[in-house]
Formats: sequence, structure tokens, C-alpha cells
Amino acid sequence: MKVTLSWLREFAPDIDGDPVDLGETLSALGLAVEEMELTGTVTDGVVLAKVLDLRPHPDADKIQLVDVDTGDGEALQVCCGAFNMSVGDLIPFATIGTVMPNGMEIAQREMRGEMSNGMCCSGAEIGFGDDHDGILVLNDRVVEGAALGAPLAEALGIVPDVSWDLEVNANRPDAMSVAGVARDLAAALGVPFTFPDYEAPRGAENAADLISVDILDPSLCGRFIATVLRDVRVGSSPAWMQNRLTALGMRPINSIVDISNYVMLELGQPNHTYDLGLVPGGALRVRRAFDGETITTLDGVERTLVAADGVIADRDDRAIGLAGVMGGADTEISDSTTDVLLEMAWWDPPSVSRTVKRLNLPSEASTRFRRGADWGENMVRSLARFVQLAAEQGVVAVSGQVDERGIVPDRTPIRVRPTKINGLLGTALTPDAIGAHLTSIGFGAEPDGEDLSVTIPTWRWDTETETDVAEEVARMYGYENIIRTVPRGSAAGGLSDYQRSRRLVREVLIGAGCDETLPMPFLAPGDLRSAGLAEDGVTLANPLVAEESILRTSLLPGQLKAIAYNQSHRNEDVRFFEIDHVFLPAPEELLPDEREHLAVALAGEEAPAAVAVLRLLEEALALPNLRLRPTAAPGLHPTRTAEVIVAGRSRGHVGEVDPTVLENHGVRGRVAWLELDLGEVLGGPHGNRKYTPVSKYPSSDVDLAFEVPDSVSAAEVDGALRKAGGSLLREVELFDVYRGDGLPDGVRSLAYRLRFQAPDHTLTDDEIAAARQACIDAATTRYEATLRG
Repeated sequence: MKVTLSWLREFAPDIDGDPVDLGETLSALGLAVEEMELTGTVTDGVVLAKVLDLRPHPDADKIQLVDVDTGDGEALQVCCGAFNMSVGDLIPFATIGTVMPNGMEIAQREMRGEMSNGMCCSGAEIGFGDDHDGILVLNDRVVEGAALGAPLAEALGIVPDVSWDLEVNANRPDAMSVAGVARDLAAALGVPFTFPDYEAPRGAENAADLISVDILDPSLCGRFIATVLRDVRVGSSPAWMQNRLTALGMRPINSIVDISNYVMLELGQPNHTYDLGLVPGGALRVRRAFDGETITTLDGVERTLVAADGVIADRDDRAIGLAGVMGGADTEISDSTTDVLLEMAWWDPPSVSRTVKRLNLPSEASTRFRRGADWGENMVRSLARFVQLAAEQGVVAVSGQVDERGIVPDRTPIRVRPTKINGLLGTALTPDAIGAHLTSIGFGAEPDGEDLSVTIPTWRWDTETETDVAEEVARMYGYENIIRTVPRGSAAGGLSDYQRSRRLVREVLIGAGCDETLPMPFLAPGDLRSAGLAEDGVTLANPLVAEESILRTSLLPGQLKAIAYNQSHRNEDVRFFEIDHVFLPAPEELLPDEREHLAVALAGEEAPAAVAVLRLLEEALALPNLRLRPTAAPGLHPTRTAEVIVAGRSRGHVGEVDPTVLENHGVRGRVAWLELDLGEVLGGPHGNRKYTPVSKYPSSDVDLAFEVPDSVSAAEVDGALRKAGGSLLREVELFDVYRGDGLPDGVRSLAYRLRFQAPDHTLTDDEIAAARQACIDAATTRYEATLRG
């Protein structure tokens, strides 16, 4: 990425200093300067000349004779190997005696019997980019009133400047623009940074009446802004714009394309233009491609697409552009174009990256989309800048724009701990200092107790975590200011909180009479279907055997095989548990979603037994606000299954295995089942573990049976009893469920055993009666339950 000092100063006018020192500051910010160049100082002796005549060399096929006028009105003959000039063209001309940048001195030479009195120059020969193909034609680049024979810098209006070629890493999408570099440099120098006001008059027509945008896949396109430009005349862009594009390594093409590239380089927002007359009804549809769909891109190549590619289609659903990669030839701007549909969009970076890699079609625009462009205010700003530049060339933009939204990254503020930042960096920065460094580059930072609540700006797609924020603080504080220290190693053999909690889970389950099993994570084709699960497991490309070619998505198949094996050996009512990984399909990623799960399988037991194990884990781990919500889950009994909710979030299922699934595996009797996403459960939140002395006073058991509608779950009644029983209620056990004679349809009987006990005295009959009545009232009032006699 190249930037020039003059362009940076349009955003931060107070940037000043020695160019070498400024380059070192840029490098310290993580934008390593690969090359610095003083520009605008065209080689002395290179002047503006005009082609008067072209004729073949009499003795050489690959050389022609060119007559040029260098300002004295006389024809000066030159031998030239390029053939891209025409009579009347303005070109750069190196006069005799000129020393070129490569050290070659121009002298009068005889070439095959003809004298050459100077040299017609290409852009690369005089430092105007890397274009060696042909002579640089300057017809539309000279300033008004430039005279033949004038020094080239004067004729082109070029002023002395400084150019830096920066190495921008993939995690710095914001630095892929002049404005982004200026923001960092201004913050490092402590000078103001602002965006200029991009205002331009608009026409009376409204964009919404002329065009429409329909985002069919919101995961592909987070935002799409469009408007219409009228009275477009495709020609040459102004000399100053061409000079700037050239300085940043881009070849000027025409007025519209140059504005597009200029806005992308200046503000980092790639954009695309369509010939509005070639877009039926002005309607655009954003969607994924169909497998085998074809499109001819702007380079004239017909490309076959796959379903992962993103496309922009017209009203007739015909693909007219590759999302974030390249436009289609069918709507290309031409010399006859008068009305233009202008697009500013934000595309999902992984989607663009996959298409670019598959088609081998990299570009400046796709590079910015792949790294993560800005989906916020900068899109509107870039559209306004495009309109302003176009208006300077007589183009009229209609009023307003169409602004459609899809899914964009979450920008909920994240908690940043100064202690964590200082621990990572080896610094002693205060919260105020950290906040100042972040706000200087556009982050939001508000005090949150001893910590900071940091809002990541929309132009930093790469920044997500506290560690990412620490890197930004380090850049702005200056790596050179961090004292070098040798990190102290952590003590060997220590366990993390997660590892300690996982060991506690094992201890609890072993204490509950369960044995740990470790089945293989590989399944045979059809195993998932036999277990009542979706057949969407990841298939291994190189399995050892075909019977072990599928990665499991649940621990259920392995546990059922273990139970069936034991029952075949007359070991009937086994109690197993397993802690291991499952592999869920992840269509948007290259690797499967690997998670650690816990499964408990109790052969010969019903659902309440699995709930009892869950309650043991709830108490041991201090799980907050654990609730059971009746649901249906693949592979489990349709009416004896509940979703496990911890702190308002789903963490697994508890209940019984579906009888059909048991029959598929040859398992006899019922199997109580519990499966939890252990990583999510142990990752928190957790409550506080409460330890109370064991009461030495006797307990009293009370049995209550309620007639309850089928729509009310046993777990809901259980929760009401626990809440109503208060501190005296020690245990609640569901010991009987009855349906049949004596009960109306849609009603069942649930019998609970409640154990009451006080920590400091023997309960009186009145206390037990009051607690019993409170439980009865809670169940009958809240759930329309009826106490059975």
C-alpha cells in the first residue's frame, strides 16, 4: 500500500516532520516502510513534446522514426521502438544530455543509418509507475496552458512530495487506505484527524424510484448502498487525479474507473459501477450462486460458479457480478454509457476469500473485502466522495440512496481489564492512558468500574477480543517504549479452572455409581440414522476402515453400543458416563465445530434417574438457575425429554432414549439419558457453592400426589415445590407417574416425596404442616394441579 504525504495531510493537515522520521513512526505503528521515495522531482531534461510525424525506419522493422516538437517549432527526429503513439500526441521527451534515473545519459545516436536526437519515454523510465509497455501518452494529463518544451513536472502540475510503500498485514484492513494510515499517524503524532466535508448538489429524482436492492442471503452481504448518476460522459479524468493514482501505483483508465479507484485508495471502500441501461428495471438481487451457473466477468472470461460463491443478479435472476470480486461484462461501463448505477457494499470476508482462491482472481478490491472493509459510516462517506468527484466532471447524482442491510459483525462493547492488558504487554498503564490510546484511533472506551468498556469501530473487522485490543494499545504506546523483560514461567503441574471442574464432574459421576467409557469417535455410515440423529456427520477423506469413516455428532451411538455389548454378556443394568469430543458440521468453516460433551447413560432406568444425576451436578458445580423445558430431541423419547437450561441458555438434554432407537441397537428395557455441552457448562456462569453443616436433627418425609394436566411438565411442578418449601425443604423426589383409570383424559398423577429438615432444631408438627401447605398451594395455584386424596 502506497501513501503520499500530501494526501495524508488532507486528513491531518498538521502532519509534519522529516520524511525519514515519519517513516520510522509508520514502521513503529506496524506499517513497515519498505521503500521511501521523493516524488514530483522529474528528471531534469525531460520535457513536454508533441508528435509531429510518424514514419517507418527504412532499414528496421521494429523501429519507427518520430518527429517531435519540443517547443521551438522545429521537427526533431527520434528513433523509437514503441508504436502506440499517434500524430498530435503529447509525450515526455528526454533531451540530449539528460541523465535518466537508471544512470543512462541521453546522447545523439545513429541507429541503422538514421539519427536519434533524444528519447521518447515510457512511464517506468521516468518513475511514473511500472508501465514499460509503450510511450506514456499525456494528452489528458497536462495542465491547462502548458507549453511545449516545459519541464515535465511543470506541464503536469506535479509538486514535490514524499511517497512511502507500506507493508500492510492481513490483520490491518483499516490501513488499506490513505485515510486509515493518516488516522494512525495523526494519533501517533498527537495531531487532529478529521474527514473533509464531501458535499455535492443532487438532482431532483429520488434513487428509490429508479433502483431497488434485494438481499436474499443476509450472511453474504451485510450492507448494500446504491444510487444513480446521470449525464455521465466517459472520458479522461483530471490531471491531478491521474497523478495521484499513478503515485500510488495505479494506471489511469477513464473518468469513471479512475474515480472508483481513487475512492477505494483514499477511503478504503471498494465500489462498483453498472451501466444502468443494461440493468433491467434497475433491480439488483444479492444471493448465492447456483451450482454450475456461469458468468462472463469484466476480463472477458466465462467462469463457472459453485453454491458458495456470491453473486449480484438482475431482475431476471441473471448473474451480472461476482460479489466482492469482479463485475460482469454484461453491465460494463462503455463510451456510450450515460446513466450509472453506483454500488457500495460490504461482503462477508470468508465468502469473498473462497471465491478468489477458487477462481484465482485476486484484485485490489477483493483484497480489501477479504480483510474486512468498513460497514459503517464510511460507506455513506465513500458514496458522497464518489458523487462529489463525479460532479466536478459534470455528472449529476440523483437524491438519496438505497440502503439495505444484512448481517454484520456484532459490535457489542467488550470488557477490557487494564490488569490483563498490562500483564500481556509488560506495562503499567492506567485505565485512562489505555482509554486515551484507544480513542485516538477511533475506538470507544468508557470506564466500567476498574475496567473499560471498549467499543470496536466498524472499520476493524479483525479486532474481536481483549487480546486484539491489547495489540492496539501496544502499537499506540509504542513497542519501543516497552521495557524488555524475561517472562516468568508458570508453575508446572497446575490445573486450570476448567480442568478442575472436569475432574469434579468425574468424581460426582463415579460417586453416583457410574463407570466411565471411552468409545471411538468414529462411526460407520448409517450409525447416526440408527440413533435417530441427522446424517450430517463429517466424512473422513482417508479413514482407516470404511466402518470408521464418520465423525460422531453426539455421544449417543457409542453409549448405546456399549450398553448393547454389556447386555449381550448378561450385564444388564449398567450405568455409564463419557466425557469426550463431538464434531458438529460447520458449513462456513474449513474445520468441524469440535466440542467437549458429557453423556450419562443409565440402562434399566427412567428419565427421573437422569434428572437426579443432573441435580447432583447442579449442586456440585453451583449451576445458576437450572431449569428443564419439555422438548423433542433427535434420538430421544418424544414425551420424556427436556431441554437443560442453565442461566437462560440451552446446554443439553435429559430424558430417555427413544424406544425405536433402543430397538435398532438391540438394547432391552429403558435407558435414561443425559447429554450436556460440557465446554459451555464449565465455561460459566457459575453461582457460589454453599456449604452447610449436616443437621443432627431428624427429618420428616411428606408424600404429595397431584393430578396435573399433560401440558405441565414434572420439572415445572418440581420447581414450584422447591421454591415454596424454602430453607426447610432438603429434597424433592418424583417417585411415581400414573395415567389410567380414575383420571380424566389429558391428566396424569405425579407423586412427590418431600423431605423437610431444620439445621438447628427438630421440626414441630405445625412447621411441617405449614411447609406442606405452602407446597400444595404453590402447585395448585400456579399450575391448576389438584391434590389427590
